[in-house]
Amino acid sequence: MRRIAATRWQPYLFLLPSFLLLVLLIIYPTFFVVSNSVYFWNLQLSPVPLQFVGLKNFELVFTATPFVDALRNTLLLAGVGTLLEFWLGMGIALLLSINLRGNSLVRALLIMPVTLAPVVTGFLFRYMYYREGGFLTWLLLSVGIPVSERGLLGEESSALASVLVADIWQWTPYAAILLYAGLLSISDEVKEAARVDGAAGWRLFWHILLPLVRPTAAIFVMLRFMQLFNMFDLVLVLTRGGPGTASRTLAYNLYQEGLANYNIGIAAAMTVLIVLLVTLLINVYIRFAFKEWEW
Repeated sequence: MRRIAATRWQPYLFLLPSFLLLVLLIIYPTFFVVSNSVYFWNLQLSPVPLQFVGLKNFELVFTATPFVDALRNTLLLAGVGTLLEFWLGMGIALLLSINLRGNSLVRALLIMPVTLAPVVTGFLFRYMYYREGGFLTWLLLSVGIPVSERGLLGEESSALASVLVADIWQWTPYAAILLYAGLLSISDEVKEAARVDGAAGWRLFWHILLPLVRPTAAIFVMLRFMQLFNMFDLVLVLTRGGPGTASRTLAYNLYQEGLANYNIGIAAAMTVLIVLLVTLLINVYIRFAFKEWEW
């Protein structure tokens, strides 16, 4: 009987470490954020919440912080960045699939930008964006494109795009490698059968290769959208959300309120809004992108 009882509890004992980790990393922080989103709490005034304010913090998110500007910039970065990285990565993946000479070296070089920390990438591009002596600034001036005296990072019209260029440089190779693996999974027999039926070039890619690589592409788009939606490192290093709020993202806005202004209550309310928004967007995406999958 004791042996049967021990066997009955054994699966729960194996699950216990994972459950405790889940509580520590997800459940408790979630409870902490939700519970403090309805309290006035500023660490400059008190180490503990001071007063119950209900939904006032959620109102202050929109009235006391540039939340709407940050949301617009974040959606623009996530949407445009994901699309550009996907299609540029797909182009590189198609070139790699041709089996040209030096493909092994190219694949090895492609992984290098991904291994860099985003902060390192930010400093690298910050130097290249310098108005005097920056490589990218010199390149633009060489082809006749004017650059403001304030530089690419100092202009409202180019700051957000400059941040996006740095992210594209770092993560397009990741898209290329992932999509290249997806293309390799397509059997040669399928390609040959399509060519026999008259499919070639663009038609072969659009009607055969792209549908077959769609599961890999759908997962990549979802992951990169969520990562770009939480962009913080590059913004911190390159622009600090400026000039003004031209390149401020939701993640940087959250950092500014929570860790710079110490408004924990407002930061908690902002976190709740961001989580709800991401959950909504991802669920809508899953509903349409994975509707033909068998679960």
